[in-house]
Amino acid sequence: MQAIMEREVLLERRHYTPEQATLWDKLSLAQKFAASSLTQFGYNLAFIRTSTTGSLAVLLCDQNPATISDDGEINTSPEIVIRP
Repeated sequence: MQAIMEREVLLERRHYTPEQATLWDKLSLAQKFAASSLTQFGYNLAFIRTSTTGSLAVLLCDQNPATISDDGEINTSPEIVIRP
């Protein structure tokens, strides 16, 4: 019984708002795989920027941004400024 309680404490549950679910639906398959791996490190999908060159997913972890290109390339040191 105690092992079950300890396991429940260790499990992290992520609750997505409807806005986040809508954002996830807009990601390409490659972006979804890349974003999924970043969420294991505490990143959360913040927004998606779309231009004529494609879409760029922006994730944040303690106000530190990471970006994911259409083809799933992760950049954890992007040269972008996030407004408060």
